[in-house]
Amino acid sequence: MQQVPNLFLIGPMGAGKSTIGRLLASELSREFLDSDHVIEARCGADIPWIFDVEGEAGFRQREMHMIDELTRREDVVLATGGGAVLREENRRALRERGTVVYLFTTVEQQLRRTARDRSRPLLQCDNREQVLNAMYARRDPLYRATADLIVRTDRRGPRSVVNDILRRVRRLADPLQHSDTRAAP
Repeated sequence: MQQVPNLFLIGPMGAGKSTIGRLLASELSREFLDSDHVIEARCGADIPWIFDVEGEAGFRQREMHMIDELTRREDVVLATGGGAVLREENRRALRERGTVVYLFTTVEQQLRRTARDRSRPLLQCDNREQVLNAMYARRDPLYRATADLIVRTDRRGPRSVVNDILRRVRRLADPLQHSDTRAAP
């Protein structure tokens, strides 16, 4: 059986990338990386501070360098920030260096999951729903164009999502070994 390639998780904030990524890494005995957390650790500052000082453009530049570095590692599960797909360089690195899984969730679910979160600079506004809808309109086509797999996370527990991803990724890695006549969800 072929080795499961690096797994790169993309999707909007609140889709569960970090939670699901940690579980996937544990199941596969791999290192889990979160590009936002690595940026914070290297800078010695949190994302909101970086946005305040450098603006979104400065943060996106740091993010691009970090994704380039982290996607070159082997045997990893990487959770990316929600805006990572905005740059073609990031989309290319993700597509070329592993299997990309788009964790899809609705704006309504994002609103529920991020309701009390004050660490997301793009949501520090009066109309969070409007901001999330605008981000969805811009980013969803990029997520879909980048992804090898699209997995819905709404109304599903993290363990169920992880099992679904593992089944589907293993089928991609070795389709003859894992042929199945059942329809994928």
